[in-house]
Amino acid sequence: MRPASTIARNALALGGRMVRAGTTTEAIDNEIHKYIISQGAYPSCLNYIGFPKSVCTSVNNVIAHGIPDTRELVAGDIINIDVTVYKDGFHGDTSAMFGVGKVDSLGVKLMDATRESLELAIDMCGPGVPISRIGETIESFVGPLGYSISVQLTGHGVGRSFHQNPLIYHHANEEPGEMLPGMAFTIEPILCQGVPDGIQWPDGWTIVTEDGGRSAQFEHTIVITETGVDVLTA
Repeated sequence: MRPASTIARNALALGGRMVRAGTTTEAIDNEIHKYIISQGAYPSCLNYIGFPKSVCTSVNNVIAHGIPDTRELVAGDIINIDVTVYKDGFHGDTSAMFGVGKVDSLGVKLMDATRESLELAIDMCGPGVPISRIGETIESFVGPLGYSISVQLTGHGVGRSFHQNPLIYHHANEEPGEMLPGMAFTIEPILCQGVPDGIQWPDGWTIVTEDGGRSAQFEHTIVITETGVDVLTA
């Protein structure tokens, strides 16, 4: 999985460098697509259950699965770029937030809190740890900050399949199971400034917050080792 994850990480960094006012998400998608193909890999999102682009680009109040288009980014936007790569029979999945120009303090705090919630969740992973501890860790951190957590979308097992078990919930839960050496999955919390409820657009993919509040997401693919955790997309 490491080759796919490394390409995904580098593709995400490429997309991040393109984030500026006046750039379209379609342009970002095109460049990431070309890079992934140049590495002898394939963008997992492209044609996945009919998804029409190579990456997801979710701007401001888009919770997830935004389809790249010709809308130009404007100063103050926040954008999540989500990249999954298929290479040598395995997938690697990652995403991150980027600010367009000067972002207001509330937007910066939202992105920072989301990144930190992911880091805290990764830090507690290891063999024998209950999988439900991920959600407990994130919720205990996020609650006092006043953000809500999307419960419609989860992390997931990843490897030879793009999406597989286990499901990784980012809120407090009582799901059974513990982490075992060799287990690979994503952690990808989505925090919202308002309500976490999402509405899907008629395109069948784009999910936006019900109240128009902004959301943020960070994601890594990790694998549990005999002694801890290896973050493949770091």
